[in-house]
This record gives sequence, C-alpha cells and structure tokens, in this order.
Amino acid sequence: MAVSVPLVVILGALVWVAWRYMGLRASHVFVCLLFGFLLAATSAAPDIRRVIAGIVAAFTQH
Repeated sequence: MAVSVPLVVILGALVWVAWRYMGLRASHVFVCLLFGFLLAATSAAPDIRRVIAGIVAAFTQH
C-alpha cells in the first residue's frame, strides 16, 4: 500500500491531538499501540489492509 507511511503519520497526529487536548492518558496510548502491533501479527492483518486500501482508493478517485 503506497499510502501507508502518510496514513501512519495522520493517525499518529490524531493520537497526539487526542492525548494533548481530549484527555487521553499515556497508558491509553500505550495500550492502543500494543493492540495495533498485536493485531498486525494476526491473520486479520491482510483483510484490514485491504479494507484500508479500499477506503483510501475511494477517497482518492475522482
């Protein structure tokens, strides 16, 4: 997926905003990161990538 790095940056910025302004605690950020890493190691990871690629493709098509 060609947009993986920018998508990670966007999601990271959203987490930072939530942490800074919405009261998200550092422990919540850690749990979210850990969940993401563990989810990437499951058999659901290719399906998740396909769904994300489809969503991105739908937004980038004119």
